[in-house]
Amino acid sequence: MKLFSQRYGFKPVKEVIQIDNVDETLRNRLWNALTMFYFGRLEQYLYIVGSDKNMRILLFMLWDKYFKKPLDNLNHWIRSNLPSTIYEEIKRYFFSCEWYEVYDFIEFIANHYPDEETNSKFIKYCNLVLEEEMSAYRFVGKTITRITSDTEISEIEEALKSTKDKFKPVYTHLETALKLLSNRESPDYRNSIKESILAVEAICKIILGTETEKITLRQALDRMEKEGIIKLHPALKGAFEKLYGYTSSADGIRHALFDEPNLSFDEAKFMLVACSAFVNYMIGKISEK
Repeated sequence: MKLFSQRYGFKPVKEVIQIDNVDETLRNRLWNALTMFYFGRLEQYLYIVGSDKNMRILLFMLWDKYFKKPLDNLNHWIRSNLPSTIYEEIKRYFFSCEWYEVYDFIEFIANHYPDEETNSKFIKYCNLVLEEEMSAYRFVGKTITRITSDTEISEIEEALKSTKDKFKPVYTHLETALKLLSNRESPDYRNSIKESILAVEAICKIILGTETEKITLRQALDRMEKEGIIKLHPALKGAFEKLYGYTSSADGIRHALFDEPNLSFDEAKFMLVACSAFVNYMIGKISEK
């Protein structure tokens, strides 16, 4: 079965959220960050001798500790005032290396350039790029850390697969949530969260046969237990209710989360994964019946 991302020209979920790849746009933007904060200074460093000792240190660290190449060529290029040769050598590597080496490289730079103020600005900018381009990784401190797991991706994919035919309204909400989350030109995190929650409501109403009724998740779970449809452990039921309460007020009008002025990828991804897991759990429970 093709997922919506394939049918509509999008990439599969594992590529929409870039876990095992770095697409051309992300690689280009990370290179731009390196150029803005570091390698754009190469020409100044070479033509104005001694003007940037930090750059000299970085270049020698790169050749010795990262590339593990002889320093002779680097020294020759420096003495001959050939900044373009050094720049092209680094750029050639960056655009031909494996996706994981891209992260190796930017992490190395951020940890070996002597000016910590520059490194801090670089890390902050990189995290902005990584979020905008849907990377599964971020700088945490000065270390590249994976923030999206295979398990999270599997939950989303399983929920899409299991709802496509039998639970079409649920599928539509999850599909829309992912599409809003993965729009790199104009991501809509607020409405992505809303669609994720609507998927939870939809699966409960379908199970109860109350698609046209206005009921809260708490009411739906209570009715499922009372009618012997699904019996949840009290702690698990409480967790689901708190998840729903994260976005709702007591009277069911959502505002608790939506009043936040700066919703981000992290909140939207969390809600999509959590709501997908909830949907998968509920489908598993009713399949036992």
